[in-house]
Amino acid sequence: MKIAVTGCNGRVGRPVVLSALRTGHTVIGIDNVPNEDTVFRNNPNFTFIRADLTSFEEASKAFNDCDAIVQLASFSTPMDYKVMTHNSNVVITWNVLRAAAELGIERVAQASSVNVLRGLFSTEPQFDYFPIDEHHPNLPDEPYGLSKIIAEMQADTIVRRYPNMRVASIRIHCSVPTRMRAYQKNMERTKGDLWGYVQEDSSAEAFVMAVTVDKDKWTGHERFFIVAPQIAADEDWLELKQKYFPHVPMKQGWVESGAKSFYDCGKAERVLGWVHKDYA
Repeated sequence: MKIAVTGCNGRVGRPVVLSALRTGHTVIGIDNVPNEDTVFRNNPNFTFIRADLTSFEEASKAFNDCDAIVQLASFSTPMDYKVMTHNSNVVITWNVLRAAAELGIERVAQASSVNVLRGLFSTEPQFDYFPIDEHHPNLPDEPYGLSKIIAEMQADTIVRRYPNMRVASIRIHCSVPTRMRAYQKNMERTKGDLWGYVQEDSSAEAFVMAVTVDKDKWTGHERFFIVAPQIAADEDWLELKQKYFPHVPMKQGWVESGAKSFYDCGKAERVLGWVHKDYA
């Protein structure tokens, strides 16, 4: 399969390119800034295209003859909390989805985020229940989370008009090389993140699985949380829950199951076959 990976030189993009190459695919890497230091730069199954995806014409040209797209090109924080992140992310995502539709590319996975919730970047985190799953309300109060909500709405829209398309919104947590890299000293400041993480090679697998898994697995647009099944902290997760979120209810059976995380990624396992692995 020929897979286009946008944002291929970024922190999330590089492991996705490597994962796709390892599993035998041809990769078209797309970014607005070239990077000569990537380990896959000279791989015969990798081709780099420099493109500005805020231009629909450049996006359409870059994706020509591809079988699938992994859309990772975006700002990954609210930046100045004004307009840059929101405006850029929203335009790029729609250009990617619309170009895919025009070109007949039916398999797309796009980077969403756990920040569709009112979490780390918000004035005050707000959670309705634990564990978090795909049914949890999404009420961000900042431009990054909003841009991801809109990206998911764009996916809902495109598959209504093009029912043969299949889009996965991958709600990844902080993607890091190792669990230790996600450790934070200030537990109060990072409570909105629920002290979560995802190992970068494992998150890359989720994106590749989303565009390569059998098409009968799902139709239309689906959302998937992609988070490690344990927290990046030495403290017990239930003690942290009691300290910082004592009034948030817990779904019946979650604690009894032996779970050690605030997120339920069961949907990703059922549909994509994805199970988190700490590769490093």
